[in-house]
Amino acid sequence: MAKTIDEKVNTVITYNTFWYNNRVFEENYEAHITSLKETLLVLRNQVQNQGLTKELLDALILEKTNGLKVLLTLTGFSNEHFKRLITFIRVIDDEELSQLSCRNLWIDEAELDETGVTEWQDAKIQNKIQNCADFRRGIINLFFEGSTVPVLAKTLPLFELKKLGVSKLSFEVEAMIDTLIRYKEKGSYSGKAQNNAEVVIGKLLEEMEISFEQSVDLEKLREHAPNEKRTMDFIIPNREEPQVIIESSYSKTTSSGQGDKAKTEIAIRNLLSKHYSNARFWGFVDGIGWYVRKKDLRRMVEAFEDVFTLEESELRRFQQSLIAVLK
Repeated sequence: MAKTIDEKVNTVITYNTFWYNNRVFEENYEAHITSLKETLLVLRNQVQNQGLTKELLDALILEKTNGLKVLLTLTGFSNEHFKRLITFIRVIDDEELSQLSCRNLWIDEAELDETGVTEWQDAKIQNKIQNCADFRRGIINLFFEGSTVPVLAKTLPLFELKKLGVSKLSFEVEAMIDTLIRYKEKGSYSGKAQNNAEVVIGKLLEEMEISFEQSVDLEKLREHAPNEKRTMDFIIPNREEPQVIIESSYSKTTSSGQGDKAKTEIAIRNLLSKHYSNARFWGFVDGIGWYVRKKDLRRMVEAFEDVFTLEESELRRFQQSLIAVLK
């Protein structure tokens, strides 16, 4: 006989593990943590006794299995952001950044064809570290002097840029405290509404004194396609008589979900063509996550009549285009 709801609830309450953990896994991972800690302690002693040198850090990432991970831990730079930084260096041919990172000595131009760059995964980066001294030298240079390079100062969020510098590599107490704080506040920082693309767009529309509705459903889609419709990011001037419909997709990371996002927007475009044929469907598509997923990007932009980024000249073009439509 099937159990009642009360019986099933009681099972979960009575036999709850509270925080399930696999003891073998926990012990193995503790060994990993201990290894990182010991490597950091050895590095600290070497810095204190021998002084901080680029040669010391070069030996660290070359000779230690977790050398790069230790360097990232010391500075608070996440592995994902580090991979994005390597991608940025590969695709942005900036003279000063190229010189500092030794880009032209390890870059493979054949990878940068019209189909777009493929982001290097951990194994590829580690292989490059082991087999290319110029690549290692470029990495160490970045952690020493990356914050002084104008293109990084302009492009990297200040929250991340502050992680690059000699003070952290020297184990200075204030720098270590800074790293702890940034670790703790990372999730809060990422989730702040003020840091979202939608806030930029909304503020721009308010400054232009243009009426709009945000995060609402379109009336006809709610009536005729309730299972296919979705909440739209911006509707100008209102959901009853929309003239411009805007979707925003800013992506700092890469994932298979970007392909699903593109399919969704194409489906929405088809619905809008049927029920709001006179409305413009525009997209804000930006971020390095899209830059390195060119196939998904092509599908994504297919959904929109026009696309914009958050770059200043693009925001001006958006304003001009919007004024032209509303006139």
